[in-house]
Amino acid sequence: MEYLIVIAALAAVALIVGGVVLLRPRRGRPRPPAERPAERTGGATVAEEGDAGAPTIERAPPTEVPAPRPTVEIEKPPPGAGRLVRLRARLARSQNTFGKTLLGLLSRETLDEDAWEEIEDTLITADMGAAVARQITDDLRTRVQVLGTREVGEVRELLKEELVKQIGPDLDRSLKTETAGGRPAVLLVVGVNGTGKTTTCGKLGRVLVGDGKTVLLGAADTFRAAAADQLETWASRVGAQVVRKEEGADPASVAFDAVKQGIDSKVNVVIVDTAGRLHTKTGLMDELGKVKRVVEKQATVDEVLLVLDATTGQNGMQQARVFAEVVNVTGVVLTKLDGTAKGGIVVQVQRELGVPVKLVGLGEGPDDLAPFEPEAFVDAILGD
Repeated sequence: MEYLIVIAALAAVALIVGGVVLLRPRRGRPRPPAERPAERTGGATVAEEGDAGAPTIERAPPTEVPAPRPTVEIEKPPPGAGRLVRLRARLARSQNTFGKTLLGLLSRETLDEDAWEEIEDTLITADMGAAVARQITDDLRTRVQVLGTREVGEVRELLKEELVKQIGPDLDRSLKTETAGGRPAVLLVVGVNGTGKTTTCGKLGRVLVGDGKTVLLGAADTFRAAAADQLETWASRVGAQVVRKEEGADPASVAFDAVKQGIDSKVNVVIVDTAGRLHTKTGLMDELGKVKRVVEKQATVDEVLLVLDATTGQNGMQQARVFAEVVNVTGVVLTKLDGTAKGGIVVQVQRELGVPVKLVGLGEGPDDLAPFEPEAFVDAILGD
């Protein structure tokens, strides 16, 4: 019996000692702290500050949604017909002195030799040129003496008839934009830097779109970074196409591609803007001739329009002569005619080149380029 009691006691002691051992914490390496949840930004895991030894991963910037490009509203320009009449007031303001002076001289009670010399001088200062001024003066003198009139209305009509006659009412001033065989008409626009050549291309595109034509603009002025951008801006307003290349590209290549695309897309008119160049630089003028020859390998050049700054006077005449020798100019665009230019430049340009003034620029607005109409032009010069 005692033997059993001893065994039971030992078993109880063993149970107590084992429970104490199990409940005592283990010695050795401490248990690492529980991992903190990582932050996630843009798909990349980023360690928080204070995590020793953890690699630092840069947060990816939030994805920016680009702002939608503004939709360019396609404009409907007014037709070319009648534009000069609508711009008459602007032209009249710039030419007012010329008309008033002539009418005042011709309406004098007595027209002696000094008066006629003054009339001739007034015509010369209006950029008519000495020969034209002399002819107009002689014709007017004969008619006034025969009719014996001094009434302002009659004198105005006589002067108007003489001026219109010198400008050339019978010259064909239409742009050749109609072609046979379904190919586009090709208009090559040339001129010296600063005359408003690229702007004229854009405005001419508006005139043609207003007349119901489809238009493609070729940015062959690759030496001026802003030229192609300008053309794209003009084209986007009226829904025209543009062909351009990187800055410094071969202008003849751009012109060739523009005409090719015009043929493929069946537009009505291709307008090629060439690089503005000084007429004294032989190499550049030769390059202009190359542009025309390359274009003619796939289409006829229907118009070569020379853009002249109407305020340049005799220097403009020198430019005109050299361009005419290189590319066979078919028409003239006179820009800045609403500024300090004199109306007589129209007569002088036509006499020098033997080609008509077809378009005139009368301001900075997008629709200030107008087909030239001799009678409306003279009416504006002489006023009411």
